Amino acid sequence: MSQIDSILGLPDLSIEQVKRSEHVEVWCRPKMRPACIYCEHHPVRIKSTHHRVLKHTRQGNQLMILHLALPKYHCPECNHYFRHPLRGIRPRLRATESYRLEVFEAHDGGVSQRKLTLTHNIGSATVERWYQHHIQRRVSELSGRDCPRILGIDEHFFSRKKGFATTFVDLKNHKVFDVVLGRSEASLRRYLSQLTGRDRVQFVVMDLSETYRKIVQQYFPQAKIVADRFHVIRLVNQHFLQVWNQQDPVGRKNRGLLSLMRRHHWNLSPEQQLNLRRYLEQFPILKALYQAKQKLNSLLLIKNVRAKHAKKFLPQLLQLLDQFEQSPAKVIAHTIRSWLEPIVRMWRFSKSNGITEGFHTKMEMISRRAFGFRNFQNYRLRVLALCGWSGVINRV
Repeated sequence: MSQIDSILGLPDLSIEQVKRSEHVEVWCRPKMRPACIYCEHHPVRIKSTHHRVLKHTRQGNQLMILHLALPKYHCPECNHYFRHPLRGIRPRLRATESYRLEVFEAHDGGVSQRKLTLTHNIGSATVERWYQHHIQRRVSELSGRDCPRILGIDEHFFSRKKGFATTFVDLKNHKVFDVVLGRSEASLRRYLSQLTGRDRVQFVVMDLSETYRKIVQQYFPQAKIVADRFHVIRLVNQHFLQVWNQQDPVGRKNRGLLSLMRRHHWNLSPEQQLNLRRYLEQFPILKALYQAKQKLNSLLLIKNVRAKHAKKFLPQLLQLLDQFEQSPAKVIAHTIRSWLEPIVRMWRFSKSNGITEGFHTKMEMISRRAFGFRNFQNYRLRVLALCGWSGVINRV
C-alpha cells in the first residue's frame, strides 16, 4: 500500500483523484480483481461497473466523501455473479464502518445528537440508529461469556411499574455481568437455569438477604457466600439505634449525638469522646451496648487475613454475641449467628459489594439522563454497553 492510499485506512482501495471544496472528494477503485467468492476460481470477468458514494472519516474540519467505481463480476467456472467485496465497507450502506464508528464514539463520549448533525452532516435519527447498532453488536459479543469466578449480587430499583432488578457484577474485573428484571427466585429462575458456567463461580458477595442466599445455594452449588461488610455494619448500627430510642427517645433525636453514635470511636476527636462519655454515663445499659458495638464493628472491619489469624478472632466474636444475647439488642446476636459463616469469610476476603453499589449509582445516572426507561431490554442494553465493557469496539 502506498502512503497516499494508506490515508484512507481502507487497504483494498487505491486513490485516483482528490478534490477539495466544501468536502474532501476522493475518487478511488479496487486495487486488484478478486477470486470468485463462491468457488475461488480466478480469474473472473467484469460484467459491469456501478458507482457508490459514501461518507468517510473527517479530515480536519472537512468531511471526506468517497466515490467508488466497483465492478460486478461473473465467474465462468460456476456461472455466479457477485459485487466486489471490500473490508470496512458494508453493502447497501452510505457510510463506511470507520465513519459509523467515529460517530458512535463521539456520541458515547458525550457529544449530543444535535452537535453531530452539524459536524458530521447526518440526521439525529441516524446517530441513534448507528449508536444502537454498535451497542447491540458489542452486547452480542458479551452474551456468550461464562459466569465470573467472583460474583456480586444486589438489587436496585428500575421503575414503579416493573419494580426491582437484580445486578450481577464481575467483582474481579469491575464490570457488570448482567442485569435481570426481578429479585425473587420465581422471576430469576428462567435466567439462572440457562446461565452457562454456574459451576465455576467460587465466591458470591451479597447483603444479608435470605432470598438471595437461597438462590445462590440452589443455582451456584460450588460457590461460597461472603457477606458484604457495609451491610453487616449498617445492620448492627440500625439495631443499636433502635435500642437507643427505647432507652432515651429524647437523646435519640439530637443530631449531634446521633452523629457521634454512628461514628467509629477512632474517628472522634478528644473533645467529642469526652462529650459522648458524659452522655453515656447517664445510661449504664446504653454505655455497655455502645462499647460492645464498637468492639463488634472493629472485628467486622478486619479483612484479608490468613486462616490461622482468623481463627483467633472467632472466640472474641462469639463472646460478644453472648453479651448481646443477654441485652436488649439480642436481635444483633441472632442475625449474626444465622449468617456466621458468610460474615467470618469477610476476614479472609477483601472484595465487597461497594463495586456493585457504585454501578447502581451509574445506572441511576443513565436512567436519569434518558428521563427513565419503559422498556427493560433497552435499559439492559445501555447498562451493559456503558458498565459491562471497556467502551472500545474493534474495527472491522
